[in-house]
Amino acid sequence: MELLASSSTASLSPHFAISSIYKNHNCIAKVATLQVLPWKPRPIWIVEAQLRSPLMCKRTNASNVLRNCSFTDGFSKHNFFLRSMWRLHKSLYSKCGLFSISYGHKLRRYSGTLQKLMDCSERFRRHVSVHFVRLLVGVMLVMSLSVAVSKSPSWALTEENLLFLEAWRTIDRAYIDKNFNGQSWFRYRENALHNEPMNTREQTYMAIRKMLATLDDPFTRFLEPEKFKSLRSGTQGALTGVGLSIGYPTQFDGSPAGLVVISAAPGGPANRAGILSGDVILAIDDTSTKTMGIYDAAERLQGPEGSSVELTIRSGPEIKHVALTREKVSLNPVKSRLCKVPGSGRDSPRIGYIKLTSFNQNASGAVKEAIDTLRSNSVNAFVLDLRDNSGGLFPEGIEIAKIWLDKGVIVYICDSHGVRDIYDTDGSNAIAASEPLAVLVNKGTASASEILAGALKDNKRAVLFGEPTYGKGKIQSVFELSDGSGLAVTVARYETPAHTDIDQVGVIPDHPLPTSFPKDEEGFCKCLQDPTSICHMNRIQLFAR
Repeated sequence: MELLASSSTASLSPHFAISSIYKNHNCIAKVATLQVLPWKPRPIWIVEAQLRSPLMCKRTNASNVLRNCSFTDGFSKHNFFLRSMWRLHKSLYSKCGLFSISYGHKLRRYSGTLQKLMDCSERFRRHVSVHFVRLLVGVMLVMSLSVAVSKSPSWALTEENLLFLEAWRTIDRAYIDKNFNGQSWFRYRENALHNEPMNTREQTYMAIRKMLATLDDPFTRFLEPEKFKSLRSGTQGALTGVGLSIGYPTQFDGSPAGLVVISAAPGGPANRAGILSGDVILAIDDTSTKTMGIYDAAERLQGPEGSSVELTIRSGPEIKHVALTREKVSLNPVKSRLCKVPGSGRDSPRIGYIKLTSFNQNASGAVKEAIDTLRSNSVNAFVLDLRDNSGGLFPEGIEIAKIWLDKGVIVYICDSHGVRDIYDTDGSNAIAASEPLAVLVNKGTASASEILAGALKDNKRAVLFGEPTYGKGKIQSVFELSDGSGLAVTVARYETPAHTDIDQVGVIPDHPLPTSFPKDEEGFCKCLQDPTSICHMNRIQLFAR
């Protein structure tokens, strides 16, 4: 409510009455008790109130009987004495000095002067208004500056920061697990940029390795420029090392921890030293492999041509120390041989044996070339040997499957949400889709070779012989970073055409192979040709379902 003050002199009547300035003499203030006071000439102050809402009062009628009345908006223009129910027991302080208004059942005290109160109110309003505007402008200015500062980066991104972010984005876009092993990937980025030292390239590499370690995925790893270059050379056909493919043990049997040999390249240093699939590497140059990653181990096995490396190997119950000399290992992925099985006439079995050792860039072309060569010798069946083939390039596995299939699904690519892609064939690339086909596998058969074996089995194109495969059911892609380093990232898992997830299980063959079945082409042919050999298999056994 708005308070306006005006001055007047009280009535000379000895009774308390409303001053004549009030135009409605029929309405009196509703008070608890009206007292008659002895007259003492003194000034009092009458306060006029303009209310924005109706107020109740008592009005007398012609018979002096009190009745209820209400002030409407129009009637509120009339002056009336403040009701005693408005008890303002507050003091107002300003630069004008102290004044107080207090009233209850009776008007107790008024002090000051009307003009002083009006002047004080005006100055107070102007003073408060100016200060309020100044305060408001100041608050708005501070808020604007705060927003501007919060939106501006507190530091400039360095070249090292940008390399780290490049690696982070690669994982963010490509990694199979979008939960990122149960962590907030965006929060990790912010924390790393604030807390991880990245002043040198080596510090940045360490920050990237630390980031990848949080995924708890041994197949997703960082490759320094030299390692990345070495990986590329390995998939392109040549590598300097000892000719070993290694992996993690698929199950714990109580034996000493280490890294398992998946395969030894035929004719390589490890193969010549008698290292076999399933052997366990316990140490490399006296460094235990108990907690060593497979890619750290692979780096230790590679080195300059002519240099030496010593391995501690557990082969069955025997533990032996083997010194190997590194050499350039030719990764020609295919060897083939025509095996003539004794028979009668022109219908005698002529079996084309193809051994595929890896899936590098030359693999599919080399398989096609081997098939053409064997076809020119009138073969009427094929054996594809995938034993100790540790995999390689995923696209090469798909292309080789197309060679043997006239139609059908090759593999399902899956992520955390299910099937995201399907690789199949319509037979347009098939060149050997009709001849009987047997596929040989063992626990050294891994990765891309498992995709191929699973596709041929589930499409009933081939009969599988041997033992369960290694069981690596995840697919990695390699990404090059701007400084020449790279990332190998697990981008998907796969299922065979029958929707079998082989990870840590492997592809189960249809039949076992005879004991001591040879792994080379010459020994294979002898087993087929010599009925007295303990490894002998005839043509019917080899291709029968």
